[in-house]
Amino acid sequence: MLGAKGFLVAGEVLSWRESLKPMRALSLLCYLSKVGLGILSVMAFLVSAEAQGLQGKAWVRHVVDGTSRGADGVRLADVDGDGLPDVVTGWEEGGTVRVYRNPGPKAAKQAWPAVTVGKVPSVEDAVLVDMDGDGVMDVVSSAEGKQRSLQVHWAPKKDYWQTEGWRMEAIPTAKDKMMWMYATPTELNGKKGVEILAGGKNAGAELGWWEVPDKARELKDWQWHALRPLGWVMSIEAVDLDGDGDMDVLFTDRKGKRSGCFWLEHPGADKLNEPWKEHLIGAEGLEAMFLRQGDLDGDGLLDVAVAVRPGELKLCRRLDSTGRKWSERSVTLPPGVGGAKGIAIGDINGDGRMDLVGSCEHAEAPKSGVFWLEAPKDPWKEEWQAREISGPEGIKYDLIQLLDLDGDGDLDVLTCEERANLGVIWYENPGSGTTVKGFSNQ
Repeated sequence: MLGAKGFLVAGEVLSWRESLKPMRALSLLCYLSKVGLGILSVMAFLVSAEAQGLQGKAWVRHVVDGTSRGADGVRLADVDGDGLPDVVTGWEEGGTVRVYRNPGPKAAKQAWPAVTVGKVPSVEDAVLVDMDGDGVMDVVSSAEGKQRSLQVHWAPKKDYWQTEGWRMEAIPTAKDKMMWMYATPTELNGKKGVEILAGGKNAGAELGWWEVPDKARELKDWQWHALRPLGWVMSIEAVDLDGDGDMDVLFTDRKGKRSGCFWLEHPGADKLNEPWKEHLIGAEGLEAMFLRQGDLDGDGLLDVAVAVRPGELKLCRRLDSTGRKWSERSVTLPPGVGGAKGIAIGDINGDGRMDLVGSCEHAEAPKSGVFWLEAPKDPWKEEWQAREISGPEGIKYDLIQLLDLDGDGDLDVLTCEERANLGVIWYENPGSGTTVKGFSNQ
């Protein structure tokens, strides 16, 4: 018989998700035909089951900016010192890089003030960083396609929100080296200033770091240090994974000869040109997309969640403080969503557990492109409950950031959508407003 949770077959409740598996569906067809339901009725039931993959209603969507084309990534930093995270986004098809000023909770539901900091064809990523140590946040952007370049967008000391004061320069030795996909600021060599971790995709792609001279504006003197060949980098994060006080490199490669999620061990400031030891975290040999760190089980160790194409999440459990021991659990994406792309970790419903928020590509209607998974008591063994966020609008989403944008005490979802041109957007958590915790990247 048909019930709220699925089908009752011979005393066993067959869930909607189970009923969609080939062998289970075949058994179900045989059973229902015996009780007088035809094939068309059965197929209607199965389609209905798939439609019920996500529970709840779509969240209200607010538009930060929808005036260009191909919004690709949302990276955070407080550029004006007001304690609110501001946003930088590259618009790939629009060839525009913009910084958005967080207007605060009272005005967050309106379009945000912004400044265009440069025009870059095929821009894939942009990140905020004070490159020259003048106390003002500049931008480093990465470009793929035919552009194949890395740019620094130098911010003015005055009139930050006026386009006229910004100046863009390309790093000469980066031009045509590879299709640049992602960059992350960090500190590696113990010297004053910052270094830039970066990587690309396709022919000649590498993961490496830019050694920045004391005079950071002398871009001709920037030196590239390759660490590892790549197929197609998705995430790059600087984090001390082994607790020795220096920054290691956490990353995902979706297309390389050795794809998956890995970290490279910092060899020490005096040995940076020696090989960096590579450690596997999870998703080995799979198409690993974006990653996010977070303590999924409350044991004080940061675990790693990885979105994996075509349709699963790898939850990688950190087993000790060395970062060398991990276990892995697979969570299949729920019915009714697109292909796996982005991932975020945070307490969405205020119950003290770390939930997951996922974003998708290939989410043509009626599929949803953004959803969340409610955490069970045991995240490594029990089932995660799938819930709606975006509804069917939007096709190709990207990075996700979790933060309380409307000041009501719960985590909202900031992301972008580039195929249906929804732009830079955020979804308002409909919860009752409980102070919660989330994990975001820069």
